[in-house]
Amino acid sequence: MIVYNVTTKVRWSILEAWLNWHLEEQIPAILSTNCFENHQLFRLRDQDEEEGPTFVTQFQTSSAERYQQYMIEYASAIQQQGWEKWGDGFIAFRTVMESI
Repeated sequence: MIVYNVTTKVRWSILEAWLNWHLEEQIPAILSTNCFENHQLFRLRDQDEEEGPTFVTQFQTSSAERYQQYMIEYASAIQQQGWEKWGDGFIAFRTVMESI
């Protein structure tokens, strides 16, 4: 299994609106690509939250090919939507993991 891991630190000033958007629009948009079968959303604990909380969204897929399809066909446009909507109200970084 391949896990696409998106870690996002969100400013307090946009937290509620960003979280609603993430749950109601961004996650469904990513899942609608049919490149991932499942997802989980976490809030990191024991982190410095002075600037805002940190969330981790994990998307699971059965193959590296499906992950690559997402990256080639969809990732750029979906990421751009976030930047256009929230500007510098958040920072995100992405990692990819493989379950052993």
